[in-house]
Amino acid sequence: MKLSGGVEWALHCCVVLTTATEPVPAARLAELHDVSGSYLAKQLQALSRAGLVTSVQGKAGGYVLTRSPELITMLDVVTAVDGAQPAFVCTEIRQRGPLATPPEACTRPCPIARAMAGADAAWRAALQAISIADLASGVDDDYGPAALVTIRTWLNGPNDGHTASLGQG
Repeated sequence: MKLSGGVEWALHCCVVLTTATEPVPAARLAELHDVSGSYLAKQLQALSRAGLVTSVQGKAGGYVLTRSPELITMLDVVTAVDGAQPAFVCTEIRQRGPLATPPEACTRPCPIARAMAGADAAWRAALQAISIADLASGVDDDYGPAALVTIRTWLNGPNDGHTASLGQG
C-alpha cells in the first residue's frame, strides 16, 4: 500500500495546529515544513472538506482544527486526503481463463480477497486508534517538552526568515 505524500503533510499540519493559539496561514505552515505552498494548500482544502480544519478569512486568517485533537484520528486525515477506498479491490480473476470458476460457484470472496480485506480492516483500526493528540504527545516525547511550545512561538512570531531548532532536549 502506498499513501500519497499529502497524507504526511496533512498529519504534520494537524499536529502543529494542536499548539496554535490563533489561525495559522497555509503559507506559514508550508514555510515551517519547507514544502510547496500550492501542494500543501490542496491538502488543507481536503482537510477542510472533511470538516477536520476550518479556514478563517481575513488579515489574521488561517487554519484551525475544528475539534479537539483527541477527537481527530489518523484515519480521519488519511481518508480526507487519500479517500476511503480499500487498498485492494478484487477483480474476480478466478472467474477468468480456461479453468474459470463459474460466477454461481463464487458465493464468497476467495482466500486472497478475505486476507486482504482483513489486513485493510486491521490497518484502518490501527489508524483509528491513534489521535492527533497522541501524535502531538509523541513530538514532545521525541524532542523534549518544549518542542510544541517552540513551534507555537515560531508560528506566532514575525516572518523574518529565521528558524528555531527543536533539537533534543
